[in-house]
Amino acid sequence: MSAPATIVEMRDLHLAFGEKEILAGVNLRVPERARLVVLGQSGSGKSTLLRLILGILKPTGGSVRFKGLDIARMGRQQLNRTRQKIGMVYQNSALISSLSVRDNLALPLEELTRKPRAEIDRLVDEKLALVGMPEARDKMPSELSGGMRKRIGLARGIIMDPELILYDEPSAGLDPVISSVIDELIIELSEKIGATSIIVTHEMDSAFKVATHMAMLYHGKIIADDSPERFKNSADPIVAQFIAGDTQGPILEATQT
Repeated sequence: MSAPATIVEMRDLHLAFGEKEILAGVNLRVPERARLVVLGQSGSGKSTLLRLILGILKPTGGSVRFKGLDIARMGRQQLNRTRQKIGMVYQNSALISSLSVRDNLALPLEELTRKPRAEIDRLVDEKLALVGMPEARDKMPSELSGGMRKRIGLARGIIMDPELILYDEPSAGLDPVISSVIDELIIELSEKIGATSIIVTHEMDSAFKVATHMAMLYHGKIIADDSPERFKNSADPIVAQFIAGDTQGPILEATQT
């Protein structure tokens, strides 16, 4: 059986803002249909990786490739076409407060496609059903709980039937029960639509539940890239300390020197 194709690849990826180096040579390959969880300390550059994949930021060195094409070298039209294949689920859901749920989901379709209103409505209803929120169609974001907004954010992230979905802290700020609902939705959506997922999270329970693959970013580099089972049993003291949440170990020692 042949290995799955690579959908995203980072090659010697560097990013700096002035004197501050965020990424210092990231190398990472993401196979099609994988659910890759990226771990790392706050401020380590995890969310920055997502912005580089979307082409919002440009690297200062190296490359990010989507299906073999260098995102930073794309022209505006090619980048916009590529972004239609990538869904983004934001930490705060990022719903437009003045628009209904229906209009929030419809907006990308109205702006980026020429689909008729009836087709857009069908797709909105389809995606709301996938996340278990068909009754929310005509509600405003202010009428929704935090967990409901997260689910609507998921629906909007898949409205264009993307090949790749990026999740930035999808279960942050949720109670354990709703967090589990979001985890299960991530797994279910990836399997139903066949999309690859890259998930940035600090939540260890969520990470091990959803991941088919894991990577850890530390001091601007990927220091571990393996299966969840091997991460759990990692002999790397940095990985082991981070997963266990221990206060003793090389992570805190590095900040004190």
